[in-house]
Amino acid sequence: MGRSSQPVRIMITSYLEPHHVDRIRAVSPRLEVVYEAHLLPEPRYAADHVGPAFERSEEDERRWASLLAEAEVLFDFDRTHLEDLPECAPSLRWIQATSAGIGQLVAKHRYVERMPETVFTTASGVHAVPLAEYTLMSILMFRRRVPQMLADQRDRRWKRFASTDLKGRSLAVVGMGSIGREVARLATSFGMRTIGVKRTVAGVDPASLHLGALYASDELHAALSGAEHLVLSAPHTPETEGMIGATELALLASGAILVNVARGALIDESALLEALESGHVGGAALDVFQEEPLSPDSPFWTMPNVFVCSHSAGTSDHENERITDIFCENLRRYLAREPLLNVLDTVRMY
Repeated sequence: MGRSSQPVRIMITSYLEPHHVDRIRAVSPRLEVVYEAHLLPEPRYAADHVGPAFERSEEDERRWASLLAEAEVLFDFDRTHLEDLPECAPSLRWIQATSAGIGQLVAKHRYVERMPETVFTTASGVHAVPLAEYTLMSILMFRRRVPQMLADQRDRRWKRFASTDLKGRSLAVVGMGSIGREVARLATSFGMRTIGVKRTVAGVDPASLHLGALYASDELHAALSGAEHLVLSAPHTPETEGMIGATELALLASGAILVNVARGALIDESALLEALESGHVGGAALDVFQEEPLSPDSPFWTMPNVFVCSHSAGTSDHENERITDIFCENLRRYLAREPLLNVLDTVRMY
């Protein structure tokens, strides 16, 4: 952790609005905040932390390397030096990520072994509201037959129909972190019967998670049995990879709606395609896929009972504000040598 009197060099490695940079600087006079926006790719949309393909000039790269070599704290992973970050930033002690799901990234680059003195903190909680709103929007669109409404309007066809209510319908949420809890809260406000699946359930009151029932991960099949809606909001770990296949989909009620705001690796996409084609899964709202970007040849693009979102359901124009809130609180804790928020468990990978 930061020493009690020496300055702490912070380097911001993805675009951040100037007023948020000022908020970071205002945390303490001990902070030396380095933010050189001209050395970063320009954002394509609000809260874009990656940017378009980008290459620095030789002079700019030398400048960047010299700054990186002295950084103690990074705001976001340096995506221009993911492979050699441990060598480029030998003084690094803490990285505050702008994403919640960084476990796979950290594991892929063996950062734990290569940077054993570095702590990683996530942006857990930042995307809960937009992802939960996207989830309920998608469920409502299917249940209120919005695709049919749009098709009828396009074709100028006046044809009455009946849709269905959410009240009393069952919803299973796999993964009861901040996203899952917010999904359950919103679903409860619509009168849905909520079921949760969580890695550990001992001593947990389902009502505290806005749930009517709570199951452990090894009880997944019991939780899915007869569920009319399934939402995936669990992290991608070795335990969750491929957890939803043909067997699990078959347990759902006929015509069930599936929403995936977790990672594409959680679902066997071939099994999902078959279930969608047969109608056993009535609709799917997919924000994430096994391979991204989704291939133009993927059948998901043209299926009438699928909503494709380009891994953007959680991106909000309020995102950088929320991430900066977490970072500023963690900076105060870092300087005071207190435990940080959202520390990545590198074994569990979330």
